[in-house]
Amino acid sequence: MVSVPAGEVTLSDRRTQRRWPVALEPYRLAAFPVTQAQYFAVTGERPSAAAGDQLPVEQVSWWDGIRFCNALSTREGLPLAYHLDPSAGTVEHVSSAGYRLPTEAEWEHAARAGTTGPRYGPLDEIAWYRGNSHERIHEVGGKQPNLWGLSDMLGNVWEWCWDIYDAEVYGTYRVLRGGGWFDEHWSCRVAVRRRSHPTYQIDDVGFRVAIAGGYA
Repeated sequence: MVSVPAGEVTLSDRRTQRRWPVALEPYRLAAFPVTQAQYFAVTGERPSAAAGDQLPVEQVSWWDGIRFCNALSTREGLPLAYHLDPSAGTVEHVSSAGYRLPTEAEWEHAARAGTTGPRYGPLDEIAWYRGNSHERIHEVGGKQPNLWGLSDMLGNVWEWCWDIYDAEVYGTYRVLRGGGWFDEHWSCRVAVRRRSHPTYQIDDVGFRVAIAGGYA
């Protein structure tokens, strides 16, 4: 887990042309997307299409990410971040002390690492994308991290965030960030937003975990 300093990030919505600033307290974010080895150690499951302990876990839904966070908190003796109601299909964020998915603002703030451009470095040096991935996923940490020590924030796998994308138009669809190994260069920018249904599973979508500062 990498300590991310407090700061402010400005998010934007292409449909409404709205921009809004979000102030953030310090938090901690995993240096890498959750790997297949980590996912198996916590859940006993191997859902990924490609096999490799140090590959990012993929074929995981937003709900899978939420359940993993609670299971990891239980494993480490921390309060659960989420209360799940399976019958209603709802989830509530109830504790800042447990592992959780990052918010969209936390993800972008961490990805930028103090930079202001579309990327935190030259794309070929920091990310696996269609132009250099040979159309396959790669082990985490194979490219240069950003200035705060976070790797694979762009490319390799898209990452689930906690936030609903646009409830008015897309209902319960959740935010994805970062771009993946099959994406063109224009998708691998820190401001790019993608959306999908929280049950969606595909071979270029994974996640990483966050936790409040002072824990883990």
